[in-house]
Amino acid sequence: MNQKSISILFYLNKSKINQKGTCSVKCRITFDSKRKEFSTGIFINPNHWYSKKQIVSNKDAESSRKNNQLNLLSQKIQNAYLFLQVQNLEFNVDDILDKYLNKKIKKDDYVVSYFKRYLADQYKLIHKDIKPVTWKKFEYVCNHLISFISFKYNRKDYPLDKLNQQFLNDFEYYLKTEKDQKQVTVNKVIQRFRKPIKLAVSEGYLNHDPFVNHKPNRAKKEVVFLSTEELILLEKHHFEQARLQLVRDLFIFCCYTGLAYHEMANLKKEHLVNGFDGNQWIQIKREKTSKLISVPILPKAEILINKYDSISDYVRPKFSNQKINSYLKEIAGIVGINKTITHHTARKTFASTILLYNDVPMEIVSELLGHSSMKITEEYYGKIVQKKVGEEMKRISKKLG
Repeated sequence: MNQKSISILFYLNKSKINQKGTCSVKCRITFDSKRKEFSTGIFINPNHWYSKKQIVSNKDAESSRKNNQLNLLSQKIQNAYLFLQVQNLEFNVDDILDKYLNKKIKKDDYVVSYFKRYLADQYKLIHKDIKPVTWKKFEYVCNHLISFISFKYNRKDYPLDKLNQQFLNDFEYYLKTEKDQKQVTVNKVIQRFRKPIKLAVSEGYLNHDPFVNHKPNRAKKEVVFLSTEELILLEKHHFEQARLQLVRDLFIFCCYTGLAYHEMANLKKEHLVNGFDGNQWIQIKREKTSKLISVPILPKAEILINKYDSISDYVRPKFSNQKINSYLKEIAGIVGINKTITHHTARKTFASTILLYNDVPMEIVSELLGHSSMKITEEYYGKIVQKKVGEEMKRISKKLG
């Protein structure tokens, strides 16, 4: 809460005495070493003003009425100050005067309150322009901002017009040290935070983007995937426990289709269609991008489809992503794969070992993965292509040598 004190002083504008011999009473509000003055509209005789007690010294009815007016005015200013104080927001002397004058004060000119309004607007677009999971990610960012502002500034909100590069630097540091987030996660948080800030600029809440010169630290994007040898090792191993055998099959299926967990879990027989080439294809919308993906069913994926063929509409048995990832750690240990693998590793394996290592062009990989742009594919898999080129050059060097 803002604990700075307020001072209210009445004084006479003696430089402008009218024909009646009276002058106006002015009010000076002092707060946080800043002043704001205005005319009260009350006129009195300078000889009747007792400045020490801030009252009109005459004992007539008119003087009593003017003293009551000054008391009421002082009380209204105090009420305006108390109102802003209990909001637990940063404010200045201009805000106090505006509140006293009943001027409209923007309620959303603070970081959190504006972000919440942005969230409310975006919420109405769920299932129209955005997915629920996308909205949830922005809500997480807002929650991080609330906890950061409370931690750093000991308040509930922070003025939009005070945002600067230092705020962003401190926010990043907080996410790394207090929230223990990795650089790639921090960059995502900052990216999402900047979206409503840019909107605030366009709506006139800010004169310019306070983070225009911000350059995110580069995050090391290591793509974890199974090599051809590791994939064969996993395929050939037979697990005695049914749950591990099932999870292994789910994982292998996605190694040959590139489906993310949501698409695999919701894959129905209606998504298996005959393609233009006479072979079966998977056609399904990606939950993340709403993009329709078409993936030819490779022989090893077809074997696993037939293995679990049943009267159910779903192609694969249902299993939670959390359980799959838990069991995959166990599977890796049993088989002897010295990597931390998750369900998403199967998708990376499809892109790397199955496609790129078999000379499938990057643009086709991007299309099969359902990426929204080629840039995303290149960002993740560019190094894998370089590695492939390096291996080919070594092979050629040996051959020429």
